[in-house]
Amino acid sequence: MSSNVKRRGVIRAGAGVTLASLVGGVVPRARAEGLSGATGKFDDSTVIQIARRLANAEYHPPGQTLPKALDNLTFDQYRGIAYRPDRALWAGDSLAFDVEFFPRGFLYRPRIEIYEVKDGQSGAVPYSPDLFTYEDPALRVSEDLGFAGVRLRTAINTPGVMEEFCVFLGASYFRAVAKGQDYGLSARGFANGTGDPKGEEFALFRAFWLEKPQPGVQSVVVHALLDSPAVTGAFRFTIRPGDNTVFDVQTTLFPRTKIEQSGIAPLTGMFYFDVNDHNHVDDWRPAAHDSEALQMWTGADQQIYRPLRNPLDLQFSTFSDVSPRDSA
Repeated sequence: MSSNVKRRGVIRAGAGVTLASLVGGVVPRARAEGLSGATGKFDDSTVIQIARRLANAEYHPPGQTLPKALDNLTFDQYRGIAYRPDRALWAGDSLAFDVEFFPRGFLYRPRIEIYEVKDGQSGAVPYSPDLFTYEDPALRVSEDLGFAGVRLRTAINTPGVMEEFCVFLGASYFRAVAKGQDYGLSARGFANGTGDPKGEEFALFRAFWLEKPQPGVQSVVVHALLDSPAVTGAFRFTIRPGDNTVFDVQTTLFPRTKIEQSGIAPLTGMFYFDVNDHNHVDDWRPAAHDSEALQMWTGADQQIYRPLRNPLDLQFSTFSDVSPRDSA
């Protein structure tokens, strides 16, 4: 996320689950109940109860099967499928926000369930191929494919012009911008086994509930259900875009297994190579990265700047701090 995008995280313990159990506890298993309760009456406890039920059951990932026409999309083909702005959720309702959705395909195969919450009731957002335009007409299929993710829009830069300011797409990734800025780091709902030579587990936001805001309200609330073989979780994001885009995050986590390398509120930046680290990369470009360094302003008033690298062997740089400064 950009320097003006802030995430204020609150870790809440669910009934019978504490932060200690996140590190060392094991939740007993029962038969999976799926997303029972996803529609109908909805309040702030709904997603927590769904996550609790899922944690007591064996992990089953969402469907990833796609029709043959979409099964092996290239990046350019995927970008050629675009959501129609006139079909955005809440378009024409004179609200500060509207919502577009991403198609499935390319790197984003899992079907992510999307729900709208109005007046305390949740209902599924229906899918139609007519919600999208297609550069290649052969990619328009009639099956009920569902969506891959969520794009939130508001008039963040120009009055009356709706622009993307926040995206939830892929695993548990989300990213946002403040006014006048471009995307930087991405956030994740949860990290498990980062840097583990045996491989990292990437949890998935498998469902979202979008609360329809009232006219004149300048914040939007998104609920998300996290799921993975090791953990489930319920997230409530209150998002306030503007000169500083602020996320207030309430999180309840339910471990399925013992978790020894947990990461709360992790940030992720893509780095392949740059002009100072090009030795083992055969690529004509001078650089390929989203982020180029880690910069910290510590509670002791020290400023740390660590250039990023892409070494052949796994390496760690670890910093500990108390009350780090806010550079924004």
